[in-house]
Amino acid sequence: MRITALKTTVVAIPFTGEEKWAWGGRGGLSNVILEIETDEGLVGLGEAAGYPTPEIVVAVIRSLEALVVGENPFHIERILKRMYAVGGWHHVRASSTGIAAIEAACWDIAGKACGQPLVNLFGGPVRDRVEYMWYLVRKPAAQLATDARAAVKQGFRTLYLKVGGNRPEEDIELVAAIREGAGPDALIRVDANEAWSSGAAIRIIRELERYKLELVEQPVSARNLTEMAYVRSRIATPMLANEASWTRNDALEVITHNAADVISVDWQMDGGLLNMKRGAGMCEVAGLPVLKHSLGELGIATYAALHVMASTPNFLYANQSYASFLSDDIIEGSGPIAYQDGCLSIPPGPGIGVSLDRDKMARYAELYRKQGTFSFNNAEALATTPLIPKL
Repeated sequence: MRITALKTTVVAIPFTGEEKWAWGGRGGLSNVILEIETDEGLVGLGEAAGYPTPEIVVAVIRSLEALVVGENPFHIERILKRMYAVGGWHHVRASSTGIAAIEAACWDIAGKACGQPLVNLFGGPVRDRVEYMWYLVRKPAAQLATDARAAVKQGFRTLYLKVGGNRPEEDIELVAAIREGAGPDALIRVDANEAWSSGAAIRIIRELERYKLELVEQPVSARNLTEMAYVRSRIATPMLANEASWTRNDALEVITHNAADVISVDWQMDGGLLNMKRGAGMCEVAGLPVLKHSLGELGIATYAALHVMASTPNFLYANQSYASFLSDDIIEGSGPIAYQDGCLSIPPGPGIGVSLDRDKMARYAELYRKQGTFSFNNAEALATTPLIPKL
């Protein structure tokens, strides 16, 4: 079997509300859908988050086409090495999501050719369902409490909030509202996206800890692991590395510096499912649990990663998802992915186990052509001069 073509389609799918973080907001996802065709008629599906932009992702995939077409899709290690070494993308992280989409599509072909779900190709399931968090949008406290209560009623155990705003007292007020709305048993995870200095992080986290946090994610710079270790040693809440651990090479440095209690792994930022499995295994050797980070995924990428998470023992925390944001999807089924009690089950079909809804893909490809990319570059963010740390 040989790869004959790589087809890309950029889709833009609106959110039900705006995603906000320390440096801006966006109103939807603009992702690249990849179809790899073969001379035996099998087609593999991949998906790349539009990071840093979908246009760059498409350009990366086009630049790699000559290294992939003609290859055997089962030879995934060879294809990866060709892309990184011959293709010259070894040190350029902006290429990672495009490479990951190609790799996932090859795995999809391999699973389809074998008649097996990907979970069996990655060692077999250690769990039948994978748990995800519920992403809360920053709102006035009373509304946020209502949203938290609704999320718990839907079966989500872990509630996630972006903190690191310009007013720490507002962050504290919002976390208090989540605890009030969600009740005493919900798990609250906060993410500052590197916004704080070490002194501010320690002070604010200690204030937040009265509301029983599950994890505090990347409170300080990801480029200063000594600072992360210092903050970790002075708070009671476990620290989650995120921007500091997007690749397995980064995760190794976090482990070496004792800079986190939990490691966030990201198969798109690390160039593929196999690399995420390797990174999680390295963390397991170090005695650390992991969870999956998301740049913003639709159904193909969500389920592709789920197979790896279901087959890897130390995915012990609720994983990131955009369940609370997506208004629709481009895989077959009705609307956005339906989570059951905050979990997704392993798709039973071969490969990734999903199929494209061609009508929806065409509709959202047209939306992209008309309006362009959903990005964090909203008017407010474009008018500011970001300063970090904030405090």
